[in-house]
Amino acid sequence: MRKFLSALTLMLALASVHTAMGKTPYMTSEELQSESQRGFEEILDLWRDGRFEELYNRTMAGGRTSKEQFAKKLASAERKPACCWEKMQEVKVSVKNDSTVTLRAKVGFEGGQAGTDYTTRSFRLQKEDGVWCISQSDILSLAGAARKKTHHRTKKAKESNP
Repeated sequence: MRKFLSALTLMLALASVHTAMGKTPYMTSEELQSESQRGFEEILDLWRDGRFEELYNRTMAGGRTSKEQFAKKLASAERKPACCWEKMQEVKVSVKNDSTVTLRAKVGFEGGQAGTDYTTRSFRLQKEDGVWCISQSDILSLAGAARKKTHHRTKKAKESNP
């Protein structure tokens, strides 16, 4: 009985230290929603500030564009995120699991002729090494710098329309 009480006391002490340090093994849905929203806002800020190398590091592994191409495309893009309250509105986050969320937001962009231009859409964010990341294609698409698809004409189309 004495060993049991000692073991129980030790477990309770470790649990209270672990909780006091703020290191719970799982985040609540609300915590994940807030954290991922802040992560998305940081991504938009990096883009707006022209910190393309840091932004590249916040894109998901497996992107097809090199760091240099990515920076060049964003630097020459017509649009960049707006500042302050115009940057992101009407945010809704759907938690898939501890490392994946879908964030839907109305995102404001500078570069339009009539002031701020808004786009509402969903983004898949994934937590990699403790940092929320987005796909390169989402960023390039928002910037209007997505890779254009080339259409190859078929042999039959070439013959009928030389």
